[in-house]
Amino acid sequence: MPNPVIKTAQHLVRMFLPKPMAAPVDMSGRYVIVTGASPGSLGYETARVLAGWGAKVVATRVRHVALMEAALKDDLRRRGDNADNLTAHALDLSDAHSVNAFAAWYRDRHQGKLHVLVNNAGIHRKTLAPRSEVPLTEDGFEVHWRTNYLGVFHLTRVLLPLLQQSGIESGDARVVNVSSGLHDRVGNADLFDKGPNSDLPQRDLSPRDRPRYHSWDAYGKSKLAMNHLAFEIERRFAESHNLHGMAVHPGVVMTNLTLPQAIEGWIGKALHRISSALASLVLLSPNAGAQTIVMCASRRLLQGGRYYERCNVAEPSADSLDADASKRLWEQSEQWVGTLA
Repeated sequence: MPNPVIKTAQHLVRMFLPKPMAAPVDMSGRYVIVTGASPGSLGYETARVLAGWGAKVVATRVRHVALMEAALKDDLRRRGDNADNLTAHALDLSDAHSVNAFAAWYRDRHQGKLHVLVNNAGIHRKTLAPRSEVPLTEDGFEVHWRTNYLGVFHLTRVLLPLLQQSGIESGDARVVNVSSGLHDRVGNADLFDKGPNSDLPQRDLSPRDRPRYHSWDAYGKSKLAMNHLAFEIERRFAESHNLHGMAVHPGVVMTNLTLPQAIEGWIGKALHRISSALASLVLLSPNAGAQTIVMCASRRLLQGGRYYERCNVAEPSADSLDADASKRLWEQSEQWVGTLA
């Protein structure tokens, strides 16, 4: 794992440098899905910008979808953009039925057109108490692996025919995976062990067989898998279907993932204001963090199969570039998707 002190120092230096911005692109005629677009998030800013540039955008969220849609449309109108470019729908990546229902709705609503899938939705639980008991989803998986990777793979897999067809017809379709600099906390061996992020549900393992848990490592594993997914899409479909995969590190951003959970009452409100003010000094705004995602979703002739940061190609961990590991992870994930009704 790289030295965290060096990484922190590099981030603080970059906070005082000019923030790179994505150049506007005419996205008319392009159909885009942006997952995880709750207000104040990277997905919200990404959906707003792309819809403002003319794309037909579907933004997703687990709950309170109508409120999110109304906020996005209001923002678009205030900027003089066409609010009709944006619609919203519920999607819970940890629920296979929700993923299938969303895909069926999207196919019917948009006649099978999909040029860009932005896999932004994700969770980072227990950031302040990372060594707690393994948090599991209802179907028995470690929660970060199930939501941040398996759910994303499932969604990408069921939408793959739409992306392939749109890539052939338009010459350019893309899957943009929002990764994290924390992907380098772990290696490929961690992806294929029988620990919290294995392909086996944790309910199939006895407590004594589960290795010691750290939520930051679990989050990092899910993001390393997101890199593999993006790069394997490039290897499998770039030449045959003009479908490209990119991974993005948006930077360390002030979103609901980075701020601690609010405490009820006036004390909670006061603490939230204080923590937000302090965080703004050392964390990027969601708009600044979304710029590389927006660029990867829009810039013409962008190179696929790469890891992007600060609107430029960057170096991911060496494990991310292991094609054999990417292939193995894809095959295991397809087997899992095949078990879903």
